[in-house]
Amino acid sequence: KYETTYTKKYLNRKVWAEPNFNNINSYIPGTIIDILVKEGQVLNEGDSIIVLEAMKMYNDVQMPFKGRILKINIEKGQKIPKNFLMMEIEPVD
Repeated sequence: KYETTYTKKYLNRKVWAEPNFNNINSYIPGTIIDILVKEGQVLNEGDSIIVLEAMKMYNDVQMPFKGRILKINIEKGQKIPKNFLMMEIEPVD
């Protein structure tokens, strides 16, 4: 018989969770330079929604699909970490 033992690193790992495509998370840490949308606004795929400054470069965050902005969780000038929930959206037909 064999017994499997786990390392501390394995036991303390971040557990995988299915991604929620209705949430827009920051992919890099940075500073919010500008918020180009308002709550309740309906946007098309590819429309710019946020300007995020990271490592002295401006990153244009775009809408992934046609949808409505439900909630904005950031403010202009706010410093955010990686994977921070910036906006919540819902698909619109």
